[in-house]
Amino acid sequence: MMKKLSVHIFFIFLLYIPITGFSQLHTRSGKALKLYNEARHFYEFMELDKASNQIDMAVKADPDFLEAHLLRAELNADIKKYSKAIESYRKVVSIDSSFYPNAMYNLGHIEFLSGMYTASRQHLTSFLKFKGLQPSIIKKARKDLAGCLFSIEGVKHPVPLSLQNLGPGVNTPMNEYWPSLTADEQTLVFTVLVPEGEFMIAGFSQKKFQEDFYISVRTDSVWQTRKPLGKPINSPRNEGAQSLSVDGRMMYFTACNRSDGMGSCDIYLSYRHPGGWTNPNPLSPPLNSKYWDAQPSISADGHTLYFVSNRPGGFGKMDIWISHYAGGKWQQPLNAGAAINTSGNEMSPFIHPDKKTLYFSSDGHPGFGGFDLFFTRNKGTDTTWSKPENLGYPINTHGDEIGFIVNAAGTTAYFSSDRIKENGKDIYAFDLYKEARPGFVTYMKGKVYDSETNRPLNAHFELTDLDNDTLIMEAYAGIDGSFLVCIPTDHNYALNVSKEGYLFFSDHFPLKGMHAVDHPFIKDVPMNPIRVGESTILRNIFFAFNSYKLKRESMVELEKLKTFLKQYPDLHIEISGHTDWIGTNEYNLELSKQRSRAVYLYLIKDGIEASRLTYVGYGETKPIQDNNTEEGRAANRRTEIRIVKMGK
Repeated sequence: MMKKLSVHIFFIFLLYIPITGFSQLHTRSGKALKLYNEARHFYEFMELDKASNQIDMAVKADPDFLEAHLLRAELNADIKKYSKAIESYRKVVSIDSSFYPNAMYNLGHIEFLSGMYTASRQHLTSFLKFKGLQPSIIKKARKDLAGCLFSIEGVKHPVPLSLQNLGPGVNTPMNEYWPSLTADEQTLVFTVLVPEGEFMIAGFSQKKFQEDFYISVRTDSVWQTRKPLGKPINSPRNEGAQSLSVDGRMMYFTACNRSDGMGSCDIYLSYRHPGGWTNPNPLSPPLNSKYWDAQPSISADGHTLYFVSNRPGGFGKMDIWISHYAGGKWQQPLNAGAAINTSGNEMSPFIHPDKKTLYFSSDGHPGFGGFDLFFTRNKGTDTTWSKPENLGYPINTHGDEIGFIVNAAGTTAYFSSDRIKENGKDIYAFDLYKEARPGFVTYMKGKVYDSETNRPLNAHFELTDLDNDTLIMEAYAGIDGSFLVCIPTDHNYALNVSKEGYLFFSDHFPLKGMHAVDHPFIKDVPMNPIRVGESTILRNIFFAFNSYKLKRESMVELEKLKTFLKQYPDLHIEISGHTDWIGTNEYNLELSKQRSRAVYLYLIKDGIEASRLTYVGYGETKPIQDNNTEEGRAANRRTEIRIVKMGK
């Protein structure tokens, strides 16, 4: 969620400067001293507007009044008016740099946060030459100095960046940030800071804001006019830092100080249905805790949640944590480890649908000032990651970069920026340079329906890696039968769609060796009801060339078939083999018969009664596509099952 205005007062130097007795101060002006003392009084009571006015007049009355410049610098640093703070800190060190050595550090630190890297390096280097410095300040100065050196080199070697504003359908004079996107890039949900009147704090008039969610859909490459997400998600309180599931049917988000929460901020979940969104509910412990838990990012399979927390066991202030969904609940979160988390703050994690590439913000790793964006690759476990890499300048600047996502294809990044000051915070897209891209992910999108009645079915999906029999993803179609499932490239996959009362549907995605797919898979899935005469193609049964020996990759489909037959013990099926027209009729008939027999033998060996099974080869006699094309011939080489009897 967006950081709110905060005022941090530092009275370190004031402890050593008497209020009266101007002979001890660097001024001979009674007027300047009077104004200075008034400013100190207002500052101590947090009447910052009055303090600012009086201290400005004090330095005008005596431009060499060191203590007045010091107070003016501290005050403006607190309210983040860095240019005025730098002006006064520079005056302080020019008058007497040894009077208050920490002024030199403060100057270098603010210059670093302002992107003035060369000046910052000079002042931080000078500061570290002072004797008797506090170890904690030395550590901070060295960290900033390392950041300066990193930034000076980084600016010399910029990465490609061409920002594309998402347009008036998304962006307005309000602040828009924290984008979240469906895998098909057709739905965008984001956070908007909506003004709601004014209030006073520390003597300053401040606008009151409300964070709400808005949604926009893309039509013909244009983001349409946004709409508020509405009740029950949007409320009189703040909601933000959301993460959409790849199909847009679930949204995890952050909400704070709610009566049903466990800590200051908690993670909530809401489901999208045809009529809107369900009432959001907080996630159960141990994921939510009495600590600050926020900024979720859900994996493409819906089974892993990345989030930010300050719970015990971390490496710094805010750390990234990981929890897995198993046994119907979220498991004990694990810290993402020392490669990612630092003694500073790690924020806004985004796990790409490739399930390996994590993007996040940090002020602890070397960067250009404030929060920078980084990426890291998973090395096999929750706590083993590659060394995070800074996304580089000018993606990162001396300001705060936070809330960064990448599309499923891995080519386009989205984030919010206020680098065009007159626009405020707007959401932008840009082409992500090659080295920072994740693994490519495509998707399959469509509807599941009853093949006879066309009634939509909320069927169950499973995507399995055929190379290692690993379940990659499982999901359900919506009430309207629609689905969207992510499919990483460079592997071969079996897709299984099941629904009680129906023959299962299978598909095959041969993507091994492919690192990009030009187009997603758009197809509807008709499911045949369980009754005599209905059939389905087993698209993930594979044989060696010109052989009836089952390949290892067939085991996933064979196990699905075995489970299906055990689920419906009264079914009797025919297993049929089919070929293309290459070869003689006699050869093709025999080959198809032997292939169907191989499936038959596998099933009876694994406990399916032989009396329920028959096998037959049809050779090339029942093509389903044109044998004149390679694609058609591949489709004709298949194994099918058909229901021949129901009951004992």
